[in-house]
Amino acid sequence: MSAQPNISSVAFLIADPARAAMLMTLIDGCALPAGELARAAGVTAQTASAHLAKLLNGGLLSCEQQGRHRYYRLMDGQVAEAIERLAAICSATTVRRRPLNRAAQDLRFARCCYDHLAGQLGVAVTQALQEKKFIAAGMDKQYALSAAGNLWFTAIGVDIAALKPTRHGLARQCLDWTERTHHLAGPLGVQLLSALCAAGWLRRIKSSRAIQVTPKGWAGLKTQLGIDENTLAVETTGT
Repeated sequence: MSAQPNISSVAFLIADPARAAMLMTLIDGCALPAGELARAAGVTAQTASAHLAKLLNGGLLSCEQQGRHRYYRLMDGQVAEAIERLAAICSATTVRRRPLNRAAQDLRFARCCYDHLAGQLGVAVTQALQEKKFIAAGMDKQYALSAAGNLWFTAIGVDIAALKPTRHGLARQCLDWTERTHHLAGPLGVQLLSALCAAGWLRRIKSSRAIQVTPKGWAGLKTQLGIDENTLAVETTGT
């Protein structure tokens, strides 16, 4: 009998509501202390420590110590991708939803998905890139970069030549767990988010995965990709 991956042990770790809340809190790639993760999960510090120890032993988290403080983060992008995919499955099976509060609305609109742009804005950007034929959906859940796309990303501030493809390629399709369609991920998606933040188009929100679009960003998105603030707002309200 051939060896099989121990899926059940990983599933057990993610299945606990408190541990799942901690993992979702870390989905943007940040590193947080146990106290903040305890508050996010709604558990005591002692209970949080026990959960974090299990997640560390299970290979889902890594820990970095600075002085007396310990900071926890997801082990790698594969863990983040697995959590996002599970979240997408849960969204598909949800029949009745409570009205989203403001924080949840902000996350749905634009957020970090580990290290790239997600949410309604992330999907809109990806669709615009496809419409302009800068990228095209290809085989194995990847996007192919066109010559015109190479020029556009370079002009935006992405050093294409410096990007190193992963085993999933240079640009991959990531299923957005709130929008139920794909957004751009992979090294190209990571550097696009960094470039848009560096250009002052997007702004990361402290202590949140939410991302804000600046006035300069809305102007740039409309000029470069045809993404209009008012049109996107209407589509957002209607979903």
